[in-house]
Amino acid sequence: MWTSLAACLISVAGLYPLPLPARVERLVEAARNAWQAPGVAVVIVRHNHVLYLRAHGLRQLHPPQPLTVDTLFPLASCTKAFTTTLMAQLVDQQHLHWDDPPSRYLPDFHLSDRHADALLTLRDLLCHRCGLAGHDLLWYRAPWNLDEVVRRAQYLPLDYPFRSGYAYSSIPFIVAGKVLEKRTGQRWDTLVRERLCEPMGMTHIVCRHDDPLPAGVVPAVGYRRELPDGPLRAVDPYPMKEANPAGSLQTTPRDLAIWLQFQLNEGRAPNGRRLVSVAQLQETRRPHNLLPMTPAARRQNPETVQLCYALGWLSYDYRGRHVVAHGGLIDGFRLQLTLVPQADWACAVLCNLQESRLPLALSNALMDLYLGLAPKDWIAYYHRLDVDEAREQAHARTARLQQRNPRQSPTLPLEAYAGKYDHPAYGPVVVTHRPGDASAPLLLRFSSFDCPLEPFAGDVFRVRTGLWADHLVRFAVQDRQVTTLHFLELTFRRCP
Repeated sequence: MWTSLAACLISVAGLYPLPLPARVERLVEAARNAWQAPGVAVVIVRHNHVLYLRAHGLRQLHPPQPLTVDTLFPLASCTKAFTTTLMAQLVDQQHLHWDDPPSRYLPDFHLSDRHADALLTLRDLLCHRCGLAGHDLLWYRAPWNLDEVVRRAQYLPLDYPFRSGYAYSSIPFIVAGKVLEKRTGQRWDTLVRERLCEPMGMTHIVCRHDDPLPAGVVPAVGYRRELPDGPLRAVDPYPMKEANPAGSLQTTPRDLAIWLQFQLNEGRAPNGRRLVSVAQLQETRRPHNLLPMTPAARRQNPETVQLCYALGWLSYDYRGRHVVAHGGLIDGFRLQLTLVPQADWACAVLCNLQESRLPLALSNALMDLYLGLAPKDWIAYYHRLDVDEAREQAHARTARLQQRNPRQSPTLPLEAYAGKYDHPAYGPVVVTHRPGDASAPLLLRFSSFDCPLEPFAGDVFRVRTGLWADHLVRFAVQDRQVTTLHFLELTFRRCP
């Protein structure tokens, strides 16, 4: 009788029976074993209570060093929600509005389509409907600064009609961060620290690679595999020379618990201080742009009817619940932040393994566990997706090699391909001839990358080593002259 009465009281109160921590730990270890991940950290909160905060495995393999909840992780694209929360503060203070044109603050930023440029708002940028696709190479390891990224965006053609599509891109959030800086006269990283993190109690914050580490905090080492079944290889940390509003924030699992509590408390810090209004924080999590449910999106979200992008968050349904979430991916790391506002529940899963859907799998499993939903083996499901994706990529490489005619020689002598090529946004590519290197007689230099090229077939060359190893470079030859170079889905024209 008393058990039934207690269950009724729990139901009436809108709470859910808490699972044993041991059940969480079994899920975490099952996920680590499936992907052979070095380390996984998990944070689970409900309202003002931290239900689970623990790190499993290693932050570094050689020599072995344990992962702890005070180990520093990059948040990658989960930084975007910090940027939109800062904007929400300024909207509260009437210093700007979501529908302000960015050109009001940044005269150097424009879209290449003049009609879209005239109508563009901050809201358009922050929900990925401005027409720009990813173009990550405009900022990723680029030798120029973020102001130059903003300026060069005007030379990018729109990849879909303005306000009539969706494509994820970090460039709009870089623009948003620059708007914040212009409007306040302070750097973005200073704003994050002074307006959000410090008032909230998040003391372990790093935004640039040369920021001093907080006392007692050490960074995790990121890992990746060159081949699906190959050994793990440590990855050099991404060099954040400049604080990036789209993805440079780093913090610890312990501090992430505070950020999740702030979100569940609708803009109040754990100490009760209100940092942003309920209305404007909810605006950052309200659906703004529909995402097409392509076959790939359906495989990624089999329990979802409709995906939307909000402002720095994804907003979608999951097994009948409204979920606000975002993932992050950067060299050697992957993570997932998940909020279920109506259940007053949130979690973060951080992993120092790059090619892995582990954080999403574990987040879904934890939602099922804590919300009392029928269990589904998300670890097996997403691991199979990763295996199938790797197999498809391997098959594509094999098919490409089978179609290759290795006896097809380049149209011109190798020295004829050397020269300078240019793209209006991405800048120059320089190709040099190296007659002393028989295996890779051409060297392509682009942005901050050196790509040794070996003959593949005809006027197509293959990158031999480095980050872009196995990618193809295609030269177009007309009237015995090289006219263009096609690389990484970009076309560079030969300079006179």
